Amino acid sequence: ALFLNQLQKDLEEVKELLTNATRKRVRDVLLAEKQKLELEIKNQPLPKPKDVAEEEKSSLGGYTVKINNYGWDQSDKFVKIYISLSGVQKLPAENVQVNFTERSFDLLVKNLNGKNYTMTFNNLLKPISVEGSSRKIKTDMVLVMCKKKREEKWDCLTQVEKESKEKEKAAYDTTDPSEGLMNILKKMYAEGDDEMKRTINKAWVESREKQYKGDIPMDI
Repeated sequence: ALFLNQLQKDLEEVKELLTNATRKRVRDVLLAEKQKLELEIKNQPLPKPKDVAEEEKSSLGGYTVKINNYGWDQSDKFVKIYISLSGVQKLPAENVQVNFTERSFDLLVKNLNGKNYTMTFNNLLKPISVEGSSRKIKTDMVLVMCKKKREEKWDCLTQVEKESKEKEKAAYDTTDPSEGLMNILKKMYAEGDDEMKRTINKAWVESREKQYKGDIPMDI
């Protein structure tokens, strides 16, 4: 930009000299210089104006990382989500944004060590107050404060977690105790290592043998 400015000043001076020049030879030299300067100016790369998207991109840093690790706690009035982010306290406050709705929130941390961080919670277990909710920036941590609409205990954070827990509970919660025990054994067998599988198989075989021999005592 500085070099371009110098060329333009030179051109202005050449034009001024041309208006005063009367000798043909001098005019020819000045005209040649004028054309040369005009060509140089034309070939100079112009500074590109930064558009809004580019500025936004540069402020957003390199690439976006989805946050999966968090801790949470609750009081009578708030559900508190703790997100560890090293050095977050050094950012300008406007780089840490949280948008709340009645049943969700999403967090965006911009340009932390050249990366952006996002976290989204949809289908919160119970409704929250958008106005009463906020975020706090602490050392190496962002604390999201969701204000409960009703002062009641939350068993988990989202509706999906609740449904998952209920399905797991239903697997064991049967009217027949032996069926519940069978489900537990099946789960242990499916998730166990070879040693666990051998132990369960042995116990199962011995149990069946005792039943056939009539060794199992009966309550009279």
